[in-house]
Amino acid sequence: MKAGDELPPLTIPITRTLIVAGAVASRDYQDVHHDTELAKEKGSPDIFMNILTTNGLVGRYITDCLGEHAELRKVAIRLGAPNYPGDTMVLSGTVTSVEDGTAEVRVVGANGMGNHVTGTVTVSLAQSPEGAV
Repeated sequence: MKAGDELPPLTIPITRTLIVAGAVASRDYQDVHHDTELAKEKGSPDIFMNILTTNGLVGRYITDCLGEHAELRKVAIRLGAPNYPGDTMVLSGTVTSVEDGTAEVRVVGANGMGNHVTGTVTVSLAQSPEGAV
């Protein structure tokens, strides 16, 4: 792995179940993440994904791409366009640096409205028992 390498994209269908399950799993009971009518009363066209679910999906993306021995050290993300039910988010990543067994990856998650999430993930590339990175 070297700077400039691109990770394969990951396509994630944004379902109502994913949004609600992510909010419940992260104990985020704000109504805008599970109650369509209350979300609409607050000005949103529908429920939308919370940042903790997005953070988990970014982490999953990186570890799936870099392997079981990759350890997340820092995840710094910023939300943009909301993820609403019925849309699709495509996560992509570019390695920006690799030094002393640590990589930094620039991550973007785009949906039909634009970028839902942007940020960087720092990953320790621990060696497997066979010595491979």
